[in-house]
Order: sequence, then structure tokens, then C-alpha cells
Amino acid sequence: MRKAWIVVIAAGSAGLAFVMVLVVGVYLVAGNLAAGIGGKSVGLAKGAVPAAYQALVQKWGNLCDAINPALLAAQLYQESGFNPKAQSHAAAQGIAQFIPGTWATHGLDGDGDGDRDVWDPNDAIPSAASYDCSLAKYVKDVPGDPTANMLASYNAGAYAVIKYGGVPPYKETQNYVKTIKTLSESFAAPTSRVDPSEQAAGAIAYAQKKLGTLYLWGGTGTAEQGGRFDCSGLTQAAYKSVGITLPRVANDQYNAGPHPSRDELLPGDLVFFSDDLTNSRAIRHVGIYVGGGYMIDAPRTGAVIRFDPIDTPDYFGATRVTEDGAKALPTPV
Repeated sequence: MRKAWIVVIAAGSAGLAFVMVLVVGVYLVAGNLAAGIGGKSVGLAKGAVPAAYQALVQKWGNLCDAINPALLAAQLYQESGFNPKAQSHAAAQGIAQFIPGTWATHGLDGDGDGDRDVWDPNDAIPSAASYDCSLAKYVKDVPGDPTANMLASYNAGAYAVIKYGGVPPYKETQNYVKTIKTLSESFAAPTSRVDPSEQAAGAIAYAQKKLGTLYLWGGTGTAEQGGRFDCSGLTQAAYKSVGITLPRVANDQYNAGPHPSRDELLPGDLVFFSDDLTNSRAIRHVGIYVGGGYMIDAPRTGAVIRFDPIDTPDYFGATRVTEDGAKALPTPV
């Protein structure tokens, strides 16, 4: 197998033929997987939530029917990026970004240690789930999707949801509801095979054209940088070439879609590597899967963009990039 890939690297025409096979293969598989994800899972995708908070999110994410662990995880990620010390200019505090007035009313002593500490995830995460469920109760008689109405209440207030009989006609609120529901898909453990992205083959074709390009730390392929990339710069540019905007860094790119298992990988999936296999925020490397256990990646300073094997001890997991998933990510590009 390794000899075959060396031949591909050495011969441009062979590389082009290989990509054409991938183009056909991706779309053939797409036709065979039309069933998609199917069903909303309350399980969390491997490593999507930092290990220190996974049990809390799993437990409290099942507090009521309007939420689930993946939805709660998406809210925490959107609000703070799982940073328990986060503080906004609007005085929102902690991992769940409670403002003081809301915390005074809805903060819980989640760990039973005798205090309610907005900076302590053991209090803040249960409080976030409880607050979601309280909002859901306020709007339980409003027509429509209970989860969407709950999220709209979180953003615009329960009164607005009741007044308009559902998600109010505020662009910010409508975007918030869509963002959290879409982002939650990247935190949920798939219950069946994950649909391939239609843009996968184009992203591979872009990356294939960059084979042999010298790595540059911080490189995003600009003319000033000589068209050079680092690992996440390459994956960002590859998907930008097919109309999908990814965040700049690898650990944010991980949440751009659902997470297929190792035996479900398809060409075009992003594959990630980390020294901490329990925490997506610790991801340090990313490549584009091309099949056969190999990826195209920009490995490190002094190396060139090349094919590398993915089955290494630091393999973390994969993401099947979706346009909606990428749009939902809160991190600026």
C-alpha cells in the first residue's frame, strides 16, 4: 500500500487520476447513504465535550424533553467555548454566560457544596439546563417546536414567543435558534451512518493540487505567504474553494458537522489528532481524508504537503463538513 502511494505522490498524472476516482467514489457512496443520520440522539460524540464536563452535560442535558445533551453542549460552546472563566462586555459570566440578574434567580447549587458559584461549571452547567427547562415550561402551550420555542425564549424572552405564537420575527432570534440546533448536530453521537458532503471531492481536488508545497506555520495560502499553508490553513482553503467557510484553527473546525466513526470515513472528511483524546479543544492537527487510511495534510515546519497515514496513536476523530454546520460555528475566521 505504501509503495502505491509513493507512486501517486511522484506522478502528477497518477495523482489526478486518483482524484477522479475519489470524485466518482464520493458520489456513488452518497447515493447509497441517502438515509442519513435518522433520529435525534441524546448521546455525545466522542471528545466533543471536554472530559471534565462530559458527565455533567450528559446528565443535565436530559433534564426535560425540550433539551438533550448535544443541544446543551452546543449552547455552552456557543456561549463560552467551554471556558469557565469567560466574561463578556455585557457582564455575562462563566461557562454558561449568565448575567448577574438571571443567575440570582436561576443559579443552582449543582454540586451541593453549599454555594451557587457562576464560575463553577458544577453549578453553572446544571443551572443552564434548569433555566432552559424553565423557559420551556413558560412557553409549553405555544404552538410549534418546543425546543425552538425554548431557544427563542432564551434569546428574546418568553413574552415575545407567547406574543407571536412561536419563534418571533426577529432575525437575531431566528438565527440563534437555527445556529444552536444546527451546531448541536456536531455534538451528538450519530445513530447511523452520516451522509457525505457533496463538496468533499472538490475539497480533495484543491488539496491535491497543493501536494509538495512547503509548510508554513500560520500559513493560509496568501500570495504574501508564497501560497503556503499550515494544517488548518490548508483544510480551510480546501473547503473555501467549494463555498464552505471554516474557522481558522483545527479545534474549531472539529465542530463543522457530525462525526463519523473510523470505519465510516469517506473521502473529504476532516481527520483530527490530539495529545488529549478526551477533549476536542486540545486538537492540534487536521488533514483531509482521501481513503485507504490516508489523508492529505500539511504536517510541520520543514515538511511539505503530502499523503500521511491516519492510524496513529494520536488519532482523535473525524468531521463530515456540512455547510450549515460551518455557518453555525461561533469562532470568527
